[in-house]
Amino acid sequence: MSPERPERRERREDQVRRLLDGPHPAVPPELVVDAMRRGARRGRRRARARRLLWLVLSVAFLVFVVWASVEQPWNPPPAETTPPLNGW
Repeated sequence: MSPERPERRERREDQVRRLLDGPHPAVPPELVVDAMRRGARRGRRRARARRLLWLVLSVAFLVFVVWASVEQPWNPPPAETTPPLNGW
């Protein structure tokens, strides 16, 4: 974006100030109730999403612990070939 000229920016700021300083429209009462209902629903959805995320992470951790205890990846794998026998 190209930088705006200072006059244009000041003019926009003045327009915004006039809009904010002017009379504010009345808010219908049902709008507040509807916004509260939607906010509560959004909060419940977020809480469910967090619980689901923690459940998935817990199950993944449990699966990893079980796999690691069975496979023991920290131990070296057994040798595939036997060493040569000398003296036979």
